[in-house]
This record gives sequence, structure tokens and C-alpha cells, in this order.
Amino acid sequence: MNYSIIFYIMGWILNFEAAFMVLPCIVALIYGEQAGWSFVTTMALCLVIGIPLVIKKPKKQIFYTSEGFVTVSLCWIVLSIMGALPFLFSGSITSPVDALFETVSGFTTTGASILSDVESLPRSILFWRSFTHWIGGMGVLVFILSLLPLTGGGSHMNLMKAESPGPSVSRLVPKVRLTAKLLYSIYLFMTVLEVLFLLAGKMPFFDAITITFGTAGTGGFAIKNSSIAGYSPYLQNVVTIFMILFGVNFSVYFLIFMKKIGQALKMEELRWYLIIIAAAIGIITFNTAGLYPGLGDAFHHASFQVASIITTTGFATQDFDLWPQASKTILVMLMFVGACAGSTGGGIKVSRLVVLVKTVRKELIQFLHPQAVRKIKMDGKVVEHEVVRSINVFMVAYTLLFSLSVLLLAFDGEDLITNFTAVAATFNNIGPGLELVGPSKNFSIFSDPAKLVLIFDMLAGRLEIFPVLLLFSRETWKKF
Repeated sequence: MNYSIIFYIMGWILNFEAAFMVLPCIVALIYGEQAGWSFVTTMALCLVIGIPLVIKKPKKQIFYTSEGFVTVSLCWIVLSIMGALPFLFSGSITSPVDALFETVSGFTTTGASILSDVESLPRSILFWRSFTHWIGGMGVLVFILSLLPLTGGGSHMNLMKAESPGPSVSRLVPKVRLTAKLLYSIYLFMTVLEVLFLLAGKMPFFDAITITFGTAGTGGFAIKNSSIAGYSPYLQNVVTIFMILFGVNFSVYFLIFMKKIGQALKMEELRWYLIIIAAAIGIITFNTAGLYPGLGDAFHHASFQVASIITTTGFATQDFDLWPQASKTILVMLMFVGACAGSTGGGIKVSRLVVLVKTVRKELIQFLHPQAVRKIKMDGKVVEHEVVRSINVFMVAYTLLFSLSVLLLAFDGEDLITNFTAVAATFNNIGPGLELVGPSKNFSIFSDPAKLVLIFDMLAGRLEIFPVLLLFSRETWKKF
């Protein structure tokens, strides 16, 4: 196990986190808030720990998949713990578990909250709360890979695989560092573009920045108690469109940038992603039509909520817990579907589900024609057996952890729908669930042990389960 490179990367994580906190400090200065000192104190702590870890660059910078996975998990835990301190130091949140819950929810782009009145928070805290979405959306280690001149690109691909959502991760270009730069360039461009569209709709600048952070990271933290409901239909439509765009595999945008538009539009995952969205919007529109003055209003709210749930963003314009059962059922199903692989969204991912459906179809044909040789294909290419195997294993682990989490939450005594959708909302990095954790409520009802279970679910969901599970493996620590 390459200890030196693990601690070296963790040191850079802390240093970059300190740098990230400069922005909320500036916000505190602009609005004259004392909460700025909580960021200054946290920055000092990050640098005191981080700088000694990066003074000496490791000679050996090559590490393997297990080391990459462990590094990513440890870095996200450290990032979350230090990121929770401003909430505690400022007095915005007094419970350490609650502060950690809110921060993990931010970095994992979940958007589940224990706060009942976000409008009472200082602007600098609101900014940091939303900014954690943007940091975690593309991945902080992807950001570091884009800046640090580390050697051994093949090994560093293990970091990107552990942090990037989806069944498989590939380089857009031969060098990992350049791939990371391209990803963040696309991410930043789309972020700026959304801010400009929101400003064009006369949204206040602070609101435009924070809402864009939540949209880009598909996180869902809002700065108003009513989420997005208080904004104009134009602004809600802008957010709807960008939620869908940020749920698309970023490889599509790379192909468009390379003027390979035809190839981008032929991607099977993109096609199914858009079909699922269109079908869900259509059904919910007609199912909820009686609740609104006209079909146009029903379509507007259905579009927003479908985009919010399938991309695992979690914004809301309506309390969808009051919608008909059929509409609520569709939204719960979309929680599991999630966005595309290689996007900032959570969930199981459309590509996994497509491969699983094709696997079932292949097995059925195999029963009918035992001698037939049939390959599973995506985008005209054969899906390797190793990829199919990893997807199957992922689904087994996903089901087991999901079931265990629902069971553990049951000891809190809440109803089954609340517990089930609370786990669905956190494990899939969505935010709101139904009943007591619906869009008009929050997660403060749970005990600290239950919140710790949900914190684990958020981290496991964001890091695709296995990097986090390795921390609990005896074999992992034997190697340490």
C-alpha cells in the first residue's frame, strides 16, 4: 500500500478545501457577517493539517485500484468533516451529527436537509452550503487531477473511476490530467451559461449563483424555504432545462465540442434518458391535470419535478407528496433510475438499467435457443463480460445495502413510506422523499444513529458503493 501518495492527496484535499472557503469569506465581507470568522478558523485548521502532508512529494506515485478507492473514500470523509466545521463554529447548526449530515448531503449532491428555516442562515453559510454541491458534482479529486502535475496517469485513472459516477469511466483524451481539465472546462462553461440565463430573467445575482451551484451539481439545496416555487415560470423553466442537461453524460458534450454531433446523438443511453423523461412528464401531466387551472400548468410542474428527480437534483416547485398515487409512484421509480453515467447525477444510472434489461432479454432468448450465441451491445459495441458482471454485483450490493438501511431506520419508529423514501432519497443522492421527508419537510425527525445510517448511504451512493465498502473490509486494513 502506497501510504505516502494517499496522505499526499489527502493533504491537497485539505489545502484546496481551505482555498474553496475563500469565496464564502468574501460573501461574509460583502454582507458584513460575523460567520466569516468560522470559515477563517476552518481554513487555518485545514492548512495546519494539509500543508505538512504536501511539503514532500512522494517518489512513488503509482497506486492500484484498491488504493485509489480507499484514497477517494478517505478524502471524501475528511472533506465532509472539515466542511461541517463552519456550520458548528457559526452556530448555524449546533449538533455535530446534524452539521455532518448537512455537509455530506452537500458534497454528495444529495440535498437532503435537517434545516427547517434556511432563510434565517447567514448569506455566507448559504453560499457555502450550495457551493458544496458544485464542488462535489464533478468531484473534488477530478478537480485536483486537472491541476496537479502527478505522474503515472494509468494509476490516477483509478481515482477518477472511484469518484466518477457510472458503470465505466474512460478517458476523453489519452492523458488523465487533460481529461480532467476537459471535464471541468465543460462543467464551468455550463455553470456560467446557466447563471447568465437566470440573470436574464432578473433573478438576483446571489440567488442565481447559489441556484446554479445546486443545478450544476444536481444537488438541490435552495436558499428559500419554498425551494424554487417563489421564482417566475421563466426561471423555473431555465432550471428545468439545465437540470436535464447536467444529467447527460459529459462525453456527449465532448463529442459535440469535437463536432461529432451525429455520434453524440446516437448514444443509446442519451436516447433512453430522454425517452424516460418524456414518458414520465406525459403521464404525470395528464394524471395531475385536475390539480391545476390548465394543462400547461400541469405540464410545467410535471416537467420540473421529473427533471429534478431523475437527475437527482431535488429542487421543488410543488409539494409532490400531494399528487395522485400514480404520479408519486413514477417519481419514486425515477429516484432509482437516476441520470446518465458520467454526469453529475446520482441513482443507479440509465446505462446500467439498459444493460440489465438487455441481459434479461439475452437470457430469455438463451432459454428458447440454447445454441444461440448472442452478445449484449451498447452503441453498436459489445459490452464486455467484465462490465456486465460488475453491474450485476453492483445491483446485488445496492439491494442489500438499501434493504439493510430501511431495516435500521425502522427502529426509529417512523412509517414504512417515510423510511423507504428517506433511504431512496439519500442512497440515490436525491434529497426529498415522501410523507415525513417530503419536499415541504426535512430529515430532522430521525435520531442521530439513523442520520449516521443516511450519511453512510449518501457517501456510498455518491461513490458507487464499493470505495466505501472497502473501508469496512478486513483485507483492506491488513494491507495497511
